[in-house]
Amino acid sequence: MTGAPVPTLALRGADIPMLGLGTWKAEGDEAGRAVTTALELGYRHVDTATMYGNEDEVGRGIVRAGVDRADVFVTTKLPPERAGRERETLETSLRLLDMPYVDLWLVHWPPDRRAAPATWARFIELRDQGLTRAIGVSNYSVAQIDELVAATGEAPAINQVPWSPGDFDADLLATHAERGVAVEGYSPFRRTDLADPVLAEIAASHGVSAAQVVLRWHLEHDVVVIPKSTNRERIGANLDVLGFTLSPDEVARIDGLSTKAATAR
Repeated sequence: MTGAPVPTLALRGADIPMLGLGTWKAEGDEAGRAVTTALELGYRHVDTATMYGNEDEVGRGIVRAGVDRADVFVTTKLPPERAGRERETLETSLRLLDMPYVDLWLVHWPPDRRAAPATWARFIELRDQGLTRAIGVSNYSVAQIDELVAATGEAPAINQVPWSPGDFDADLLATHAERGVAVEGYSPFRRTDLADPVLAEIAASHGVSAAQVVLRWHLEHDVVVIPKSTNRERIGANLDVLGFTLSPDEVARIDGLSTKAATAR
């Protein structure tokens, strides 16, 4: 591993490390051990959610790693069915995590598939009260983000969406950038053919794996990425993408995989 620091992206309220550990489907002691391992290896960004049911283990994993709370960026999320119970939900998350605040709190999915500006207004209030440093959304459309801005005057700091070479959409990145909304990608490998010849060739030229190329591609686009793993070796490999860069031509070739993926679906 390079030991190089993970680059950060400035959000309204906090700087987010651009590569973090996802914990979806990590349960029980396994989740806590993964968090401890990640922090020991150099991660400083951990993503969880009320819906994942592992906030307590995530909190214990951070404590076991012995890293100062202020040095770890922690994200959790409000389930859509908890709209209307925002304070109760966030306070429960903080109790389970054993923290006085989180760094980022997201609306996990649009409640009832709607933008829910009333929920967003509560997010702003709780942020202003210090329970979270930054606020954002997940799985929102640009139109729904615009509805939040129209109602409250404030855009989310970030939108967490599924993102991979197969999902690449230059317009989506551009419309978010125009609104000052960062993009965070989850499930970077689930819709990626890691055996694709383009990824294999680029990986071989850099002496890395195709998975590492995919993560580096996220960083080249200024997209935050949170690969999930509970395997120590893979957790380490996912972080080890800071010692190489992709050329503009390589990035463009990987972008082009979205066309192939769309044709295959």
